[in-house]
Amino acid sequence: MARKRSRLVRVERDTMGEVTVPARALYGAQTARALANFPISGLTAHPAFVDATLRVKIAAARANGRLGLLPRRKARAIEAAAREALGGRWRDQFVVDVYQAGAGTSHHMNVNEVLANRACELLGGRRGDRGLVDPNDDVNMSQSTNDVVPTAMRLAALALAPAAAGALQALAGTFGRKARAWEGVVKSGRTHLMDATPIRLGQEVSGWAAALRAAAGRVRAALPELARLGIGGTAVGTGLNAHPRYAGAVVAELRALTGLRLSRAPNPFYAMQSLAPFSALSGALRAAALELLRVGGDVRLLGSGPGTGLGELLLPAVQPGSSIMPGKVNPSMAEMLAMVGHQLVGLDAAIASATAAGQLELNVMMPLVAFDLCHALDVLARAVRAFDERCARGLEPVRERARHYAERSVSLATALAPRLGYAATARIVKASVETGRPVVELAVELGGLSPAEARRILDPSRLTRPGRA
Repeated sequence: MARKRSRLVRVERDTMGEVTVPARALYGAQTARALANFPISGLTAHPAFVDATLRVKIAAARANGRLGLLPRRKARAIEAAAREALGGRWRDQFVVDVYQAGAGTSHHMNVNEVLANRACELLGGRRGDRGLVDPNDDVNMSQSTNDVVPTAMRLAALALAPAAAGALQALAGTFGRKARAWEGVVKSGRTHLMDATPIRLGQEVSGWAAALRAAAGRVRAALPELARLGIGGTAVGTGLNAHPRYAGAVVAELRALTGLRLSRAPNPFYAMQSLAPFSALSGALRAAALELLRVGGDVRLLGSGPGTGLGELLLPAVQPGSSIMPGKVNPSMAEMLAMVGHQLVGLDAAIASATAAGQLELNVMMPLVAFDLCHALDVLARAVRAFDERCARGLEPVRERARHYAERSVSLATALAPRLGYAATARIVKASVETGRPVVELAVELGGLSPAEARRILDPSRLTRPGRA
């Protein structure tokens, strides 16, 4: 039994003593403790956050090697191990739950241990040989969780944000093209969900396009501050245990690795104390989510029917809509978009609350913010792309229905007010509501207009342009 156990596990040691680790695991003692301590959600770090942490480790190994602090042989082995992980190997070795020890120490040590043990193998040694490559002394040289994790969070956000902004911009482009194509489709406007003066469908949809362009711009506007890195501050921002040239060297390496326009934070203490730049990006995503909820809701309203709803838009049918009602088709893509929008609002609330939870030199809520922000960026990009491709691009107007509502809207009478006055026009509207007769007829009967004059003033197409009819 003991021999079988020895083939299944190995013993590693940390500052608290010995820990058994699965023999096949690349992680070590501190990760094993985290697995025992935090069996919380089954969720692990977002892949973009893992990749960002690996890039920080490559940059640090290079910088420490060039500064003569880390033997070049070790530096190259650590970089090779990290590049393997970036290439997709060892993904199952980053195992710590999202809800873990504060600041992300458990995630950070998970990465350090995986790289140390793999570097040992690449150098001809065995996993767990801390004398060959040590996760703290070598992989973590010149670093602290307190500067590595916020730097990795920044890199992950900068990696994911362009796709989110790009998806919003692409959807804005789709609606912009629809707006131009539908410029001649006249329909009833609606305010308070009640009849309002006529509007062209192209005008209405151009507002959606402008809203989403603005949302994309807000996301992009939040990124420059995230490109200022506090790496090199080590524990509290002072740079203790790091070479004076280390911070500049590691930022230069990260620029080369990522292609991003990164720079050192002017104040490393702010960069390590505050999560406000992440909250700003999350707030931009929240604003985008609110616009998506509104626009997606309008698509659902205009597509409602087919017999008893507004029915002014025809939505692409993507799947059956009911398990009991044959032939029913639902606005499934818009419903999905709404679910994601509500989720983004919730994620932003958690990020905002966590941002306020820092004390003194550190905010220990970083693992929560890292996961929620990466998740928000990821699902927003995916949801908007899917809605664009599977719904927005296939939308078509129901022109006859739109024109019918435009001609029946009692708010057409608004155009009569400059000629007849507000009170007299209100009497015409009231009579139309009570009798169901068209406003055009009543403008002749009660307003004293000629039939030709009434038709000219109340032409719905003319009422979609500025000026007095």
